[in-house]
Amino acid sequence: MARAWARVRANLRLSAGARLFDQWLAPIQLVESADRADVRLTLPSAFMTTWVKSHYADRLVHEFRAILPGIRSVEIDTAPRVAPVEVVAAETAAPIAVANVPTGEPVSASERPSLDPRLTFDRFVGDASNMVALNAARALAQPGPVRFSPLFLHGGTGQGKTHLMNAIAHEFLAAHPDARVMLMSAERFMFEFVSAMRARDTYSFKAKLRSCDLLLIDDLQFIAGKDATQEEFFHTVNEIMAAGKRLVIAADRAPQALEGVEPRIVGRLASGLVADIRPSTPELRRAVLTRRIADLPDVTVPPDVVDLLATRITSSIRELEGALTRVTAYAMLTGETIDLEFAQVTLGDMLRGAQRRVTIDQIQKAVADHFELKPLDMLSARRARAVARPRQIAMYLSKRLTTRSLPEIGRKFGGRDHSTVIHAVRRIEELRDSDRDVDGAVRVLLGQLEG
Repeated sequence: MARAWARVRANLRLSAGARLFDQWLAPIQLVESADRADVRLTLPSAFMTTWVKSHYADRLVHEFRAILPGIRSVEIDTAPRVAPVEVVAAETAAPIAVANVPTGEPVSASERPSLDPRLTFDRFVGDASNMVALNAARALAQPGPVRFSPLFLHGGTGQGKTHLMNAIAHEFLAAHPDARVMLMSAERFMFEFVSAMRARDTYSFKAKLRSCDLLLIDDLQFIAGKDATQEEFFHTVNEIMAAGKRLVIAADRAPQALEGVEPRIVGRLASGLVADIRPSTPELRRAVLTRRIADLPDVTVPPDVVDLLATRITSSIRELEGALTRVTAYAMLTGETIDLEFAQVTLGDMLRGAQRRVTIDQIQKAVADHFELKPLDMLSARRARAVARPRQIAMYLSKRLTTRSLPEIGRKFGGRDHSTVIHAVRRIEELRDSDRDVDGAVRVLLGQLEG
C-alpha cells in the first residue's frame, strides 16, 4: 500500500504540475486501514478535503486501481491529528517525508503576534457603555471550552475595540503560551491574500490562518465590495468555527449594517455574540484620564483641566488620550505648570475642532434636504413613516451635535415633549445597528454637519 501510494503521488505530481500538487495534494496523508481493500486518505482541514474530493476523488480511485486492482474504495477525510503511514518510494523503498500539520508544537518567536503591551484588561476602563463587550472579551480569553465564537465587537473609531482585541490575545497567550494566535486588520488580510494569489501560493496563506487557536481580525468594514477577499474570509471563518476555535471580529458597525458584505458572512458573524461599544460618557472619559494620569510619574493635572478634556474631547477615547499626552508632554518640554490656561493654549486647535457649532435649525434643514422633505415637516404632526423617521433622525442628531437640553430640542420640533425626543434618540440608536439605510443616512448627515 505504501509503495502504491508513492507511485500515485508521483503520477499526480506529473499530471497536476508541481505548483498545484504542492498546494493541494502534497498534504494528503495515507493512514492505516483495517481492510486492505479500502484506502484511507486524510487532509489537515475540511476546506482542503472538500476541494480534493470535488476535483480528485475519481482520479485517486483510478490511480490506485491501476496499481492495485483489488482496491474497493478510496476514502478522503479530515483528520489532522491522525499519525500518517510512512510512505515508501516505489523504486528504492527509502522513506519519503510526508507533509504533516504540527499539533501542540512550540511556537517560534517569529510566529508570535505583535501585541501592544499597554493594551491589557487591567488598563481597560469600563462602564455601562462598554461593559458587555468587556465581559464578553474576558470570557472568550479564559481557558477551557469555547463558550461562544465568533465574538463580534462593534463601535465607533477610538472607542476601545483594538484595546480589547489586544487584551484577549494577551490573556489567552498567558494561559496557553504555545497557542497559535494571530491579530491582523482586514486590510492586511486582503493584502496578504492578494499577494498569495499573485505568487500562486494561497495554500500557505490558508494554512497559516486556519491553524490558529485564536484569530482576531480588526476593521472588517474594509473588505466591503472585495469579492475574492470575502470568499476567502468566509471559508476561513467556517474553518475556525468548525474546528471549535476562537474567532474575534471587530468593525465600526453591527454585522447587519455592514454595506457591501455578503449576507452569508453577515449570517456567520451574527451567529456568535455581538457586543457593541457605545459612545463614551463624560464619567467614562474622566475615569480614563484619571487612570492614565496615575500612570504618569511626577505629573499633576488639576481637576479643572481633567473636566476640560472630558467635556470638550468627546469624539473618541483615543483622541482624548492624545490630548492628555500633548498637554503633559508640552509641560515637560517647556517646564511650565499644567493649569487651565496652559491646557487651553496647548490644545487650542483640538478644542476648536471639537466645538459643536451646529444649530438645530441647520440640522432640520440638512435632514429635510437629504430626504427631500419640506423644513416644516420637521415641525408638523404628520406620523407617516416617510416623515416620522427623518424627524427622529433630526432629533437624534440634535441631541448628539448640540448642547441643547431634551425639552429645548422638543420645543424646536413643534413643541414636542422631552419623552418624544428620548424615544427618537433610542429608536435611531437601535436602527443604526440593524438598518443599513438608517445608519447610512446618519453617517452622511454627520459628515455634512460636522464638516
